[in-house]
Amino acid sequence: MGLSDIVAGLMFVGVVAYALFGGADFGSGVWDLTAGDAESGAPLRSQIDRSIGPVWEANHVWLIYILVFLWTGFPTAFAAIMNTLFIPWLLVGLGIVLRGGAFAFRKFASTLREAQIHGAVFAASSLITPFFLGMIAGAIASGRVPLDGSGDVWTSWTGPTSWVGGALAVLTCTFLAGTFLAADAHRAGNTELAERVGTTALFVGAITGGAALVAAVTLEIDAEHLASGLHGRGLPLIAISAVAGSFSLLRLRQQRWDRARVGATIAVASIVVGWGVGQYPAILVDHADIDDVIGARPTQVGLLVVFGLAAVTVVPALAWLYVLVNGKRWARTH
Repeated sequence: MGLSDIVAGLMFVGVVAYALFGGADFGSGVWDLTAGDAESGAPLRSQIDRSIGPVWEANHVWLIYILVFLWTGFPTAFAAIMNTLFIPWLLVGLGIVLRGGAFAFRKFASTLREAQIHGAVFAASSLITPFFLGMIAGAIASGRVPLDGSGDVWTSWTGPTSWVGGALAVLTCTFLAGTFLAADAHRAGNTELAERVGTTALFVGAITGGAALVAAVTLEIDAEHLASGLHGRGLPLIAISAVAGSFSLLRLRQQRWDRARVGATIAVASIVVGWGVGQYPAILVDHADIDDVIGARPTQVGLLVVFGLAAVTVVPALAWLYVLVNGKRWARTH
């Protein structure tokens, strides 16, 4: 393993972290979308505010981390991805901005109608943003992003793998968020809300499992390189994801919300890592490997130094933040 592989691995750490933290954050917005009218949906929306309010900005730091690593560590690949996929990236950026603004302003709405408009924007952007991120991943995984950036601006991200990737991203985020919200509601003492969310999350998880099977078939047809990798070194991780997902569903059925959350987290992390392992060493499937597009060596060293500094300064603060907001004291007093 060379320095380029280490840099790529550190970048992928950000992908896994964003899938978990950003995914749960986006998924909470989908739950907001389906919470119901102003009266019946109020308890769930209040719980969503309590759960993601203190951490929603921190959850999206990982996207900045990924983009910085990509454009500095792999500038050629970054240019190819942005040139070919600029439309879905624009939609992702728009979704993130609208989502953040609406989530912040909803708290200060002067009327119910105004709050409902902000809520609708927040919920809708929470749905479309992970969907287009999944479509981007599908475009790269199916080999539709050439290294010279000359991919078709429409068909490159609208192939079968992209559609399945987008749908699976939304379902995964929703399932993950459901396990988090059920556990948070339980810690807050709202057993009724925990049961309501947990029961729905059980069905969402079952649907997500079915969608994963559809995705597997789609990859065999449309993304042969990735499918081949998943048959080999990525297979153990896929198996771990399946076992962890089943464990999570079982715990949801038993109303063991905290354990269901652990299972869902492992399931999502494993499937994302499995994708990376299955695709390795390609960074643009069928077009470029990591060593083909790695940046200058001083830049690689600089990225490692910055990562090391962040590991001893930023990561402990983030970890303490998550410990605080996941404690019973926070859940019962906010």
